[in-house]
Amino acid sequence: MIRTHETTPFDGQKPGTSGLRKKVKVFQQRSYAENFIQSVFDVAERQPGSTLVLGGDGRYHNRSVIQQAIRMAAANGYGRVLVGQGGILSTPAASHVIRKYGASGGLILSASHNPGGPDEDFGIKYNTANGGPAPESVTAAIYARTQEIDRWQDVDAPDVDLDTRGVTHVGEMAVQVIDPVADYAALMEELFDFDAIRAAVKDGLGMAFDAMHAVTGPYAHEILENRLGFAKGTVRNGTPLEDFGGHHPDPNLVHAKVLHDLMMSDDAPAFGAASDGDGDRNLIIGKHRFITPSDSLAMLAANAHVAPGYAGGLKGIARSMPTSAAADRVAEALGIPAYETPTGWKFFGNLLDAGMATICGEESAGTGSDHVREKDGLWAVLLWLNILAATGKSVDQIAREHWARFGRNYYARHDYEGVESDRADTLMAELTGSLASLPGTSFGPLTVAGADSFSYTDPVDGSLSENQGIRVLFEGGSRVVFRLSGTGTQGATIRVYLERYEPADGNLDAETPAMLAEIIAAAGQIAGIERHTGRTAPDVVT
Repeated sequence: MIRTHETTPFDGQKPGTSGLRKKVKVFQQRSYAENFIQSVFDVAERQPGSTLVLGGDGRYHNRSVIQQAIRMAAANGYGRVLVGQGGILSTPAASHVIRKYGASGGLILSASHNPGGPDEDFGIKYNTANGGPAPESVTAAIYARTQEIDRWQDVDAPDVDLDTRGVTHVGEMAVQVIDPVADYAALMEELFDFDAIRAAVKDGLGMAFDAMHAVTGPYAHEILENRLGFAKGTVRNGTPLEDFGGHHPDPNLVHAKVLHDLMMSDDAPAFGAASDGDGDRNLIIGKHRFITPSDSLAMLAANAHVAPGYAGGLKGIARSMPTSAAADRVAEALGIPAYETPTGWKFFGNLLDAGMATICGEESAGTGSDHVREKDGLWAVLLWLNILAATGKSVDQIAREHWARFGRNYYARHDYEGVESDRADTLMAELTGSLASLPGTSFGPLTVAGADSFSYTDPVDGSLSENQGIRVLFEGGSRVVFRLSGTGTQGATIRVYLERYEPADGNLDAETPAMLAEIIAAAGQIAGIERHTGRTAPDVVT
């Protein structure tokens, strides 16, 4: 029996770059999650009886929203829901399941790398039939619907047993609880040379993987330990927990410090890696060598041909605008296109669907390819392992040889978190107003060559995205980028991206902070960061 519940709109249900993210207590308000989900169902293009994929990263409140989403899907004409066992489904695995089973879309319940728990963060993201995040036209329609919604629908049905695989029915809709790992693991075996990696493991290749008590744990246990033969215990913090063990599931040098300290020690294995809350980001560290996400994208692209799934070469490389230009130099050497897009994986979707790009990446530790329409943390780890196995080289050796060929882009990101929104907006407005006067201005030894607000015209559909970040370019190829993040749940995060290029015959083995010191000082002066925020240092440096 379909039930109709009267409701009124909530303010602020505008999806950001990765869906709607708020505090758990906000989502726990009566009808809050239901309003947003109903708005998705009202807007989503689909045929009657379509399939919906449903799952999340295991964080607090996931199971409650999954159960309600199932009842609502049954009332809104879906014919089948595929849900990960235990409510678990990593973001890249969800993308693959949508594509493999011809689903019309999927709801991914996650706040990605944000913390979890009763007082922490929750999120809902809608992915379309191509497996990728909903494009701006769809998210805008969802938001518009949330502003006028007056009812939501569900069926009167008990909770589904999410822990037992099999098929049950809610109303007339089939609910299939699936193994969240199996389809994804099979896809990885198609892309990578598991035999070569297994042989390297037998010959002594060791690694440490931190799953951060997040969704990647079950995938890493199955693929790394069970299928590739790494020793039990290789996967650390491998059980998904609702609060991620009280930690912040963000694979950077702050929140994965234990792994970083291990990899910088004399007892380090050859390879270290981590992934985030929903499994779409990655951290790569070799013994005594941290690889920035920007460098990782470039090095993976330069060596991808050693993996069976990419032996035929790449069609193109795409990166977000704040990501360093290291990958552009690889694209030039390979004779393939390089694309610079706004931040947000959805901007890569058109390029991938059109066959214009094969590998994509963001400086925020997201890397992926055309195998799915999301960034994929474990995919990046496996491609690195395939490269190590095929070449017999260390991570440090691969990095040094890469820089000797292409030069090195010294790079860092400074995050100022939880800034009052008014202050952050004032900073960006003042910075935008100064763009015309910046060229020719000197800050210490640096002279501004150009400055603009980045806009992007999609080469596939011609759509225009404006105001995607402020770029300040210095003479000699260095630059600084400023943008506000859309992935937080309170206040604003000001992200400052700093980049200095050293040619192949330059200083390739210096410490990053020293190489960026002049750019850091210039960035502070240009934006008036301390004056606007009261902060003398960033909260996070990656």
